[in-house]
Parts: sequence; structure tokens; C-alpha cells
Amino acid sequence: MSISGVEAELDVRAAEVRVSEAELTVDFEDGRTLSVPLAWYPRLEHAKAKERRNFEIGAFGIHWPELDEDISYRGLLLGRRSQESSESLAFWLDARRKGKTVTLEDFVKAKRRSKAGKKEASR
Repeated sequence: MSISGVEAELDVRAAEVRVSEAELTVDFEDGRTLSVPLAWYPRLEHAKAKERRNFEIGAFGIHWPELDEDISYRGLLLGRRSQESSESLAFWLDARRKGKTVTLEDFVKAKRRSKAGKKEASR
């Protein structure tokens, strides 16, 4: 199969999405169905059932606004797990325990502040 043929196979959109306690299942408009373990996406795995059900089906992937989680159809079809670092996930889980909502941008800002504080302390 040519590269352009592979690209066409990845150009899909979800018709239906289901999230259980154990897996994410996506029915694509072209008739394919794909299920992956929820453990591949820690934010979904740690989410409440209500949060898992609150998603938006977009042109390129699925978005969970309360979780700041985005999963692309291409990534699903290629078998890609979450690429979130353990440090970022720990930051997000800590914020959840404190009842706060944070984004990746918040994590980046906190990391920059931490680095700046360490530099200042070493002077």
C-alpha cells in the first residue's frame, strides 16, 4: 500500500464513542470499531464516570473538556498511547485532589516557576 493509501485509511471520523470503566471504544463512520484499554489514557482512567461521558466528537479526534484530554483518531488507529509525562500526570492528579481544574499550560507555567525559583536559590 502506498503512503497516500495509508493516509487515506487514517482519514476517518467517529460516529459513536463509548467509555466504560475499562476501555474506550470508537465506532468510525467507515464501519470500523476500535477498542483500547482505558489504562492507555490515564486521565480517562482516573476520571469520574460523568467526566468520561462528557466528550466532544470533532473532525480529528475526541475532546474531554473537563479533563483537558484530547485523543486523535489517527493516534487511536496507529495504537498510540497517551504521551503525557508522569510529572504532568502527577501535577494534574494533585490538582484534582485539591478540587482544582488545571491544563497543560498551567503545568508548563508551574514548571517554569519552579526552575526560576531553583536558579534564584542557587545564587
